[in-house]
Amino acid sequence: QVQLVESGGGLVQAGGSLRLSCAASRNIFSANTMGWYRQAPGKQREFVAAITRGGTTNYADSVKGRFTISRDDAKNTVLLQMNSLKPEDTAVYLCNAHPVPLNYWGQGTQVSVSS
Repeated sequence: QVQLVESGGGLVQAGGSLRLSCAASRNIFSANTMGWYRQAPGKQREFVAAITRGGTTNYADSVKGRFTISRDDAKNTVLLQMNSLKPEDTAVYLCNAHPVPLNYWGQGTQVSVSS
């Protein structure tokens, strides 16, 4: 069974914070580096952050120093703490395997940052 369920998005003012959560089915979570991606209206999906099974992290330059990715192995969950949010962070955020996402995608969670 494949499951990716994102949550935690919302509307915040610039400079605010949000914490996103992705609940993944165990077969996905335990076998893969997990990543967060985002897609803004009219733009291609882009990589945001990733974390290996061993906890090594990698970030897109645009979010370095502001976002922190982590994983809770007991809950098969990937988290994304987003601080100092900017209007350009507005997008639907999705999680998936990294660097090669599965063909299956969850619904994502909308993050909207007002100026």
